[in-house]
Amino acid sequence: MTRPSDKKIHLAAFVTAGPGRPGGWRYPASESGWLDADYYQGIARTLEKGLFDLAFFADILAVPDRYQGSNDTQLRYGALGSLRLDPVVVLSIMAAATRHLGLASTRSTSHYEPFEVARSFATLDHLSAGRAAWNVVTSFQDAEARNFSKKEQVPRNKRYDRADEFLEVVFKLWDSWQDDALVQDRKTPLFADPAKVNYVDHEGEWFSVKGPLNVSRPPQGYPVILQAGASDRGRDFAAQWADAIFVSHDSLDSAKAFYKEIKDRVRSHGRDPDSLKVLPAATPLVGETQAIADEKDRALRALVDPHAGLSTLSYHLDVDLSKYPLDSSLPDIDVPGVQGHYQEVREATERDKLTLRDLGKRYGSRYEGDLIGTPEKVADGMERWFREGACDGFMISAPYQPGGFEDFVRLVVPELQRRGLYRTAYEGATLRENLGLERPGVGAWKERAASGAKARRVA
Repeated sequence: MTRPSDKKIHLAAFVTAGPGRPGGWRYPASESGWLDADYYQGIARTLEKGLFDLAFFADILAVPDRYQGSNDTQLRYGALGSLRLDPVVVLSIMAAATRHLGLASTRSTSHYEPFEVARSFATLDHLSAGRAAWNVVTSFQDAEARNFSKKEQVPRNKRYDRADEFLEVVFKLWDSWQDDALVQDRKTPLFADPAKVNYVDHEGEWFSVKGPLNVSRPPQGYPVILQAGASDRGRDFAAQWADAIFVSHDSLDSAKAFYKEIKDRVRSHGRDPDSLKVLPAATPLVGETQAIADEKDRALRALVDPHAGLSTLSYHLDVDLSKYPLDSSLPDIDVPGVQGHYQEVREATERDKLTLRDLGKRYGSRYEGDLIGTPEKVADGMERWFREGACDGFMISAPYQPGGFEDFVRLVVPELQRRGLYRTAYEGATLRENLGLERPGVGAWKERAASGAKARRVA
């Protein structure tokens, strides 16, 4: 598959509301402002200067303790879930410092309620003038469940059933106000037209919600829906509901295969394949010269303890990898957690003959080899993936914050623009417009719900 020449790369930024990478936060150029509003507003301004579509915050609802049955490695090494601020609050801070940058956060369908999620993202969409996005996840860690008065997670085969109904309720709540329901006529007086604000009266297997929402319909109709499921059910869930999907691959070939499959699934749901953007993870490490980039690479990798990377991987897989010797290879295991991460590390392990020690160092660093180097080399790698039909853009992570984003915007963005691969200005006023997505009308969700129900009946 080749890409039409007029298509442009979409860029999202994977920002961490905490230290994030076990080596990155120790790097001398990293700034430790994880508890400061100015830190996040500075990142937001950098991303908007680089014309990014959106900033995305994943979320973790526990300090992971899967590795060695303890949270020691997470806290000691500043790993994935050692510190995580509430991302929706952080996004509100970033919204105040920007005018165009999209604002995306994870909210779990396993532990939150549809009303609070609908209200939160409708509020963010209004306050940002149409720039909100919700990353829909189904939680899998019992450590998270125990923070929400549950002994264990919803069983795997039921998580997406709950998520399907959760989304339907959220869409109903966003639609409980018609677009013109908020009148604000002081003279009449008529603040909101009661005939255009409706109860949702939802009664289902998982939720009972009367409504209506107490926030008017979002500027985007619905905030943009992101998803990152990599299991078979997760891929179909994304093809049914999502506007963009965040994935992780270890090779161009696996990325191209995934891209084709997910676009075919989108078609099977009666949707335009271009209505779902595929954004694989990428962590460019750029320097003014190859030698500078290589030295950064060596320095950053030296700061990663293998246990830190394995602790994070154990969280993602929901498997305690400390039970296996460090000098053995990753075993074939049944993974209760994120299937996509297992497929990625399995591919890398087999291809590069990695031990768990090697894998821990690599997973704690996670820099793509063809994206380490000069701006031209990084742009070459991105262009290849884009031109060969592996993606619609990228979810860019920074090897260290905020400098990794600053280097990318200063060095790589101009090179992408020079090649005609990237915008030179924001095209729209809302996130949907900048992603090239239509604004859904009231009731638009019903078609996607019906396509999913039909697909499950056929299966």
